[in-house]
Amino acid sequence: MILSCGEALIDMLPRVGPDGAPMFAPHAGGAVFNTAIALGRLGAPAGFLSGISTDLFGVQLMTTLAASGVDTTLAIRSDRPTTLAFVQLVEGHARYAFYDENTAGRMLAPAQMPALPRSVRALFFGGISLPAEPCGAAYEALMLREADHRLVMIDPNIRPGFISDAPAYRARLARMMAQADIVKLSDEDLLWLEGPGPLEAQARQILRRGAKLLFVTQGAKGAHAFTAGLSLFEPSREITVVDTVGAGDTFNAGVLAALERAGALTKAALAAADPALLSACLRLGNAAAAVTVSRAGANPPWAKELS
Repeated sequence: MILSCGEALIDMLPRVGPDGAPMFAPHAGGAVFNTAIALGRLGAPAGFLSGISTDLFGVQLMTTLAASGVDTTLAIRSDRPTTLAFVQLVEGHARYAFYDENTAGRMLAPAQMPALPRSVRALFFGGISLPAEPCGAAYEALMLREADHRLVMIDPNIRPGFISDAPAYRARLARMMAQADIVKLSDEDLLWLEGPGPLEAQARQILRRGAKLLFVTQGAKGAHAFTAGLSLFEPSREITVVDTVGAGDTFNAGVLAALERAGALTKAALAAADPALLSACLRLGNAAAAVTVSRAGANPPWAKELS
């Protein structure tokens, strides 16, 4: 199982009612949640670990996960409210207003992180759960506890407007990326972390901190894969973009699903990764993300849509 660990929330998406009045429609979302959904739809054995409310929105989250074949055995339920994210689309790009105080997803402590069954072969972390407290500390503790025993991937999916303590967040990311086998960053994330400079030089800086494999996405241009000795680029597919919500999250799922299909969800297999394996990861990641951006909201493809 590939266990995605991080936020689940309700995206309140802008819509127009039958009378022409503006309204918001609730859709299950969250970066890490989206990755779990995409993994399930791509046919990978997927699980999800997060704090999920027992309220009506929490029920919606659990129902959505189940419909995509995601195992929720490790979800931590509580009667705290669900995080809400009101979305504004500006030229197809999403901006968010979060309502996250004292929510089921945020109020997780390190002591609540469960023992993991042997079926969990890989873990994925990221999203807005990492700068928030106390859940950020909980996910960091889980990752550091498991990093020696299982394949670990992180995509911080940096949202500067959600970061209240940038030095503490940077320190957390440094600790987590040093223990991760795979790091994925957008070019904007890389700029926030490293400042301006040549992309490959910045990527090499990240790899020197401990990761074995780094993916860097560049939106409509495509995506790069870097290891200590390899550098590959795969252009994006030409597609009419509706919006970019969930694109990076779906790319992450494509990478992990490609590794799972190749029997490469181990540290040893990753250390021996060749160009063919990295190309397979880039192709599936790009192909899945292309479908997601071609339709409204975070709606990852099913495997049959890519065949």
